[in-house]
Amino acid sequence: MLIKGYDVGPLVPGESLLLHPGFWSNYLLAMCSDGGCAERPVPEWFGEDGADADALSEVLFDPEHWPVFRMPAEDGPGAVVIHRNLDGDYGTDYLLTHPDRSYAQQIASWDGDFSGTGLTWHELLRIADSPFLTDEGVQDTATRFLLLLPLLTDPNVPDTASARLMTALTAVGAPQDTASLAAEHLLAHLTRRSGHDPAWTSPLSGS
Repeated sequence: MLIKGYDVGPLVPGESLLLHPGFWSNYLLAMCSDGGCAERPVPEWFGEDGADADALSEVLFDPEHWPVFRMPAEDGPGAVVIHRNLDGDYGTDYLLTHPDRSYAQQIASWDGDFSGTGLTWHELLRIADSPFLTDEGVQDTATRFLLLLPLLTDPNVPDTASARLMTALTAVGAPQDTASLAAEHLLAHLTRRSGHDPAWTSPLSGS
């Protein structure tokens, strides 16, 4: 497949992988491994196990096939998440699509840490909750929310953020008791990271 504005890698649709056990461990577990966490995060937090995570990592990080997760939005910008599987340069790239542009704009990357510009809480929800049902891609709002979560660079999330995150995690298979633990660690990491960048700006500011 081709994504105008992102001209590297053997891109393939990755949406079917979202239903495989082990996906969310591969995608989110590293963000739970913050230095301030007292408890070691494990795949079971997401309703998975180590064997699930290991098996799916062989597919997710295949240099011959770079999975792409498309999130078209009905009104306003959408997003694309790409597993960048260059040998020796594995990471995740985040792109925005705009209805008035024919190309995607890369705004951030995750390479063991976050770099680039992210989204405010309300911008993240706007994309997650506005699927374009006639376009190919991820339509489920809980899944879209979790795929976009690493882009959260807002130091002022509302009090409802934890409940929203727990709901999304249980919707994709996390047990209720561990969903609260995963949500706590994820938000702690994201909000701590946001506070470290006084020059933070959103790529959608003013749009």
